[in-house]
Amino acid sequence: MTARHVQVCPVMGTVASAHVIGGAADDDVRAAIESCFDELRRADRIFSMYDADSDIRRIARGELRIADADPWVAEVEAACAGAEFETRGLFSAHLGGLFDPTGYVKGWAAERAARGHLLPLLNVPGVQAVGLDVGGDLQVFTAEDSEWTWNIGIVDPSDRAQVIATVPVRNGAVATSGGAERGAHIVDPRTGAAATGIRSATVVAESLTRADVWATAIVAAGADLDWLPRATGTSGLLVDAAGRIRRWIEGVTVEVQPA
Repeated sequence: MTARHVQVCPVMGTVASAHVIGGAADDDVRAAIESCFDELRRADRIFSMYDADSDIRRIARGELRIADADPWVAEVEAACAGAEFETRGLFSAHLGGLFDPTGYVKGWAAERAARGHLLPLLNVPGVQAVGLDVGGDLQVFTAEDSEWTWNIGIVDPSDRAQVIATVPVRNGAVATSGGAERGAHIVDPRTGAAATGIRSATVVAESLTRADVWATAIVAAGADLDWLPRATGTSGLLVDAAGRIRRWIEGVTVEVQPA
């Protein structure tokens, strides 16, 4: 049986878990995982909407300019503007007059931490694969000479004890958005109202940052599939308000399953 080393960390209002497949749980592996978690904690300190001392909250109160904040803030603001342009406004970090990149930061921080600290572990003898899961969104990598494949389950938003699909991924990311756990918390930036037409949207892409953006945008879009040609490099599955399942691969809807 292939050894599997897992460490967990409460961070960003959820739980992160780092996974290393193969190799020994030696000091290098433990140090890489702890560095990964440290980077997530830093992102939380900067971008938390719940911590009154975070850069984002201080910016909202007019106490700090973006130019004077941690450099990550300007980086994320520019990236959010690009995501808003790409999705034609289905994703936005500016709602209610405030800069709130909550819908961007988790995926961005997780991908950044995974690439910076876990991916190099594939050079350690015996390590076959590494992955980071932050609140159910994952970035995973597999060594070229390994037969390992990550089989990632997509949960039924109507019954979280059930899995409606399994996605095999060797190198890439999977992100899911919707109201199954937190209710209708995603806002349609075009109307300012809660998005309720999609129960969940799961996106598979090379980058977790991009997968997370598009999962959020698809929920905001509702039943409208006009976004499909713009979500290049993605595949996925959505469950609409009626319980119908729609799947797409690279811009083409390939299956519709009735409720």
